Amino acid sequence: MTERAESAGPERDPEAVSKFVEGFAAQLVEAGMQRMPARVFAALLASDSGSLTSAQLGEQLQVSPAAVSGAVRYLAQQHMVAREREPGSRRERYRVHSNQWYEALTNREAVLKRWEAALREGVTSLGAETPAGRRMAETLAFFEFVDGEIAAMMERWRVHREKTFGAR
Repeated sequence: MTERAESAGPERDPEAVSKFVEGFAAQLVEAGMQRMPARVFAALLASDSGSLTSAQLGEQLQVSPAAVSGAVRYLAQQHMVAREREPGSRRERYRVHSNQWYEALTNREAVLKRWEAALREGVTSLGAETPAGRRMAETLAFFEFVDGEIAAMMERWRVHREKTFGAR
């Protein structure tokens, strides 16, 4: 059974699924994500298996394979989807995992660390007592604070997730 048939099963209205995909994608775009990656991500999230091929995504979203490829490349770089090979095939499937938000957020930690290092250098270069240096120092303190809060929040999430959904 194809994913299209699976999502169009008796318990799911294909129009309602499409409306959700486009609506959620619009919310992601409003938050700053590019339109095509947002649509691909929403389609994967809405699929029962959490996994679709490029052809399935193209058919569902009515877009070209090149559009799907570019969107998946972006989403993979953001750690929001994973590429998987079908056993015995050259065809790739794209999968969204139930912990994609966790992965995407925790991978931001590396970005925060790079920003912190750059800001530290900026404080040193500009002088901590200059107006610009003080502004840099405050920005650095903010990112250090956020970094610590994210780590603590993600630990609380792991505990909450296990209580709510069981061990995985």
